[in-house]
Amino acid sequence: MIPQETVDKIINASLIEEVVGDFVHLKKRGTSLIGLCPFHNEKSPSFNVSVTKGIYKCFGCGKGGDSVHFIMEHEKATYPEALRFLASKYNIEIAEVENTPEEQAVNNRRESLFIVSEWAAKFFQNEMWNTDGGKTIGLSYFKERGFRDDVIKKFELGYSPDVWDALTQKAVSDGYKLEFLEDTGLTIRKDNDRFYDRFRGRVMFPIHSFTGRVIGFGGRTLKTDKTVPKYVNSPESDIYHKSNVLYGLFFAKKSIRDNDNCYLVEGYADVLSVHQAGVENVVASSGTSLTTEQIRLIGRFTKNVTILYDGDAAGIKASLRGLDMILEEGLNVKVVLFPDGHDPDSFVQKNGSAAFKNHIERSKKDFVLFKTSILLKDAGDDPLKKAGVIREVVESIAKIPDSIKASVFLRECSSLLQIEERILIVELNKMRLGKAKKDSYKPQSPDEPPADFFSDDPSQQESTPSFSAFDEPQEKEIVRLLLNYGHEVVNWDGITDTYIAPYLISNLSDVTFNDPDCAHIINEYKSKLEAGDLPTEDEFIKNSDNRIATFAISLVTSPYHLSENWAVERKIYVKREHENLRATIHGGIFHLKKHKVEQILKDLLQQLQSEKDAVNQEILQKKYIQVKEVEKGIAKYLGSVIVK
Repeated sequence: MIPQETVDKIINASLIEEVVGDFVHLKKRGTSLIGLCPFHNEKSPSFNVSVTKGIYKCFGCGKGGDSVHFIMEHEKATYPEALRFLASKYNIEIAEVENTPEEQAVNNRRESLFIVSEWAAKFFQNEMWNTDGGKTIGLSYFKERGFRDDVIKKFELGYSPDVWDALTQKAVSDGYKLEFLEDTGLTIRKDNDRFYDRFRGRVMFPIHSFTGRVIGFGGRTLKTDKTVPKYVNSPESDIYHKSNVLYGLFFAKKSIRDNDNCYLVEGYADVLSVHQAGVENVVASSGTSLTTEQIRLIGRFTKNVTILYDGDAAGIKASLRGLDMILEEGLNVKVVLFPDGHDPDSFVQKNGSAAFKNHIERSKKDFVLFKTSILLKDAGDDPLKKAGVIREVVESIAKIPDSIKASVFLRECSSLLQIEERILIVELNKMRLGKAKKDSYKPQSPDEPPADFFSDDPSQQESTPSFSAFDEPQEKEIVRLLLNYGHEVVNWDGITDTYIAPYLISNLSDVTFNDPDCAHIINEYKSKLEAGDLPTEDEFIKNSDNRIATFAISLVTSPYHLSENWAVERKIYVKREHENLRATIHGGIFHLKKHKVEQILKDLLQQLQSEKDAVNQEILQKKYIQVKEVEKGIAKYLGSVIVK
């Protein structure tokens, strides 16, 4: 268990813009930072980061929290795991106290898989650097490929000995459980309950998560036997999903953001060589077909992707259609083709860093134009094939969400295809109309929150905070005022030197809060004020209970901000609520009381309609008149008109 003093130190050190900025490309807008939400698919940013409050909030899917909750949500980590992650980021030492027997009994399966994977990475490194076989076979291979020691160590490359169960035996002797070795795919169980290593006699490429933890491996054989697969990769597990991972992204993300561009290559060696050449903003899809999830990972840091192809014409044609997904996600795509027989790895090793960079600058082309020229060359003079090329090129342009960008490509492609631009426009509109009709049958659009966000399924509610069904905007407004201004000092009409929080609470002693989330925060305020403590908004928006934290954040954040242009350009000055806190606070109190009085009057009317006893009717009528007078007094203050 982490002591509270250390928890406070971690939370205070974790700057929200730095923590979120490691995962999301943020831009300044007004007093906030905005970016594309990492928790749901969106093309226009609705994800806001408030530096002053130290919180994030997505106005698309509703998720929000502080730095700790962001790591919990993004990495699917527990509260202690998130704290340890941030402690590591900010070099804060954690001296944990002993857990209770109950806490020790909790089986943290995910963390066990991480620990086993990180142990295996160290095992492979040790085998390569410190054993004769590892040096002779593994290290020699990497050296022959031209990789420097610093790059080999940075990417934690290693070697798995050509022994049936070397890793398994060592792991078990070190106290690691076979079930976790199996679950990560490091160990395979035979039918006769014997175990052997998945990666034997291979050089090892650890695959890192977005945050730098080892989640899987790729192993390359050094044998020439064609019956032995060249590469073996870790299977899917609770911590490794290959469609969500880009090799090298952990080491590339800062450079991608700084250069506003991501180079996309095919294999591990390509990443290593390009990175070693000084082009660090490079990642690989690791030989698998590019997925939408991988494209969105890149999109968090940049809108610009440059694909580095080798000279294999057949491979290029096969991948063209799949790359339309990048256009569909709103990214700008350029392509660089290397000479026949060369891939990025071999080209940079043969020609050096300077020639490699020069080749990229000279050779890069927009993907749509590149695709058009490739397909036209293949079609030759065949009119039917050329018609197919036109249709396929327009299909690609139709996927571009930016209409201005799409129109530019249409104009340029009409020249390349030698066909009138208006014909391409007609075809484009047909395709977009067809897509719009198809999408209209879908239950929700990609930018909407997931369908299960407000699910009644208890299993969904555990992972996603579900707010109460009570519609009590006046109650929520009071809580909002408490969170935002509870610490402000009152100096109104003889009332001085008292804080707004106790003033508000004392003026609402006769009010019952129906919304359970509001009631929870109000009761927390009451109990702390009675104990002589004044709560702050941080205690709620950074609460370890994610439900309370998310609810509090939903009240203190807004998707809107007042543009400076009103005052600067148009000379229109808009009064803000904090400039007249007396009216703001009293307005909140009286609107809530008015709402409660209206509820009481409604209940009294229903009782009068159903009451048959004359005496009871008279009592109810008197009570109704009294409450009506209270309503009139409140309405007079608010300037409302009572119709009846």
